[in-house]
Amino acid sequence: MTVPDRIVTPAELRRNNGERGSRKYIAHNGIVYDVTDCPKWRQDLHENLHFPGQDLTSELPDAPHAEEVFSRPCVKIVGRLAS
Repeated sequence: MTVPDRIVTPAELRRNNGERGSRKYIAHNGIVYDVTDCPKWRQDLHENLHFPGQDLTSELPDAPHAEEVFSRPCVKIVGRLAS
C-alpha cells in the first residue's frame, strides 16, 4: 500500500463528511481514506453505525470485517492524518 505524502488535518477530516457535496473521508491507524464511491457509504452512514469525517480506528475491532476493507477498489488512500 502506497500512502501519498499528503497530510490531512483533523479539521479537514471532519469537513469531508459528505455534506454539501464534499468527499467522504475516514481515518484508520493514521491513514485517511476516501470512501465516497463505496456503496456501503452512499447514505452517509455506514451500517447505521459510522459517519464519515471521523477517525474510526477504535471502531474496527467491533466490526464484522478486518482491515482488508481498505484494499477494496472503491477506497482511495488520501494521505496521513496529522497528529
